[in-house]
Amino acid sequence: MVSNIDINFDVYSDTPIGKDPDAFSKTLREYHKILWTKHLPNGISFDLHNNNDIPRRLIHKSELGEFVLSSDSLAHTFRKWKRMSHIINAIPKSEIDDFFAICSTIGGYIIFPAQQINRQDTINQSRGKNTDINDRWDLTLECIRLFYIKKPNPLSQVLNRYSSFFKLFQDFKGYVDFFLLQDLVVNNYTLIKFYLPFDKFDQAHYSLPKNIDEYRTYKKNVISFIEARNTRILNAVKN
Repeated sequence: MVSNIDINFDVYSDTPIGKDPDAFSKTLREYHKILWTKHLPNGISFDLHNNNDIPRRLIHKSELGEFVLSSDSLAHTFRKWKRMSHIINAIPKSEIDDFFAICSTIGGYIIFPAQQINRQDTINQSRGKNTDINDRWDLTLECIRLFYIKKPNPLSQVLNRYSSFFKLFQDFKGYVDFFLLQDLVVNNYTLIKFYLPFDKFDQAHYSLPKNIDEYRTYKKNVISFIEARNTRILNAVKN
């Protein structure tokens, strides 16, 4: 049983080769349980437990409802995306490997509801498939911000489907503070610190870096966020 958190732990190190840490890293799952078992903004404890009937998931059950939760990565190198291969192949492998290693620490992970509703995609699935998002966490967080203020966004349908989960945190600030995401917001939680220049979601082809310079800007900003979040995580478990 994990009793503390190592912010340098590589979640792939206890994951079988070829498998996804979100499902198969026992340490990652224990880290999530330690970090997110705490009081919600309404004062109720968000206790998380393992359940043998639903393996590789965390369960919360209280007067607030029952939630089956799974890990999801916040950080992507795009190193295996065919659409990005012309950029990835032009960058030294060691540079990509170092980026991937940072993405593989606890600061690069969060939890979301895991069970499909009416056989439709989960949040995890939707943000990966949606070409307006392409699994970018800054753009996902912007969708969540817009959801809380009831404005349309590319993930509106899936976020509305899981509205009971987001209601646990009362508002966007509550969500950000609960999951230690403060280093990606500015201006009193009203703006996202985007990894790349961004204005609005009706632009075309903005969600993936278009060249090496953009990729390195993206990489620098992702690393900055993960390192800052890891520091917040370390401070949280100390207090």
